[in-house]
Amino acid sequence: MPRNPASVDLSPIPVRYRPSTRLPRLIVGLACYGVSMAMMVRAELGLSPWDVLHDGLTERTGLDFGTVTAITGTVVLLCWIPLRQLPGVGTVANVCVVALSVNAALHVIPPVTALPPRIALLLGGVLCNGLATAVYVGARLGPGPRDGLMTGLHARTGFSLRAVRTWVELSVLSAGWLLGGSVGPGTALYALAIGPITQLAMPVVAVRSPTAG
Repeated sequence: MPRNPASVDLSPIPVRYRPSTRLPRLIVGLACYGVSMAMMVRAELGLSPWDVLHDGLTERTGLDFGTVTAITGTVVLLCWIPLRQLPGVGTVANVCVVALSVNAALHVIPPVTALPPRIALLLGGVLCNGLATAVYVGARLGPGPRDGLMTGLHARTGFSLRAVRTWVELSVLSAGWLLGGSVGPGTALYALAIGPITQLAMPVVAVRSPTAG
């Protein structure tokens, strides 16, 4: 299949290549990703599609939210095998840094009740999430389990990041909704906007291969 013009090479490259800029970029991107999650939680206008799935599975299985998240991540990692997607430093850092940053942000950002600040938190959270995804995935140190699914499908199909991310988010959202997960207007906004935001930001922030000049 011909490559899409919007295709971006996101395959992992060795850590020894420009570590002084790529490692900080990875950490900053993951930290901002966690902050964006906390912003959407405080907005209380709908969970992200993956969290809708986690919520639905929690309701169906009786397992706690964290356990369901870990199990889902493991299953998604198994999906990497046919996509020939390889884990990296970023895959491990994803679990640790995002968990720490989202907890820290939830302590700093207070609960809000008025609708205008909730809408602002939602919009800011979605925008920050898309930009953070591009920054940390673009460091090319290995994506997290769920973003690795996006980059793997992007690499194997030739479809744009925008199309792949939107398809994945809508599929996960549908499954979570059918399982009884919590859905709100923010969920639909995230599912439709996260792909285009990531697609626009990725060419700007992604690290080029050593041979790409």
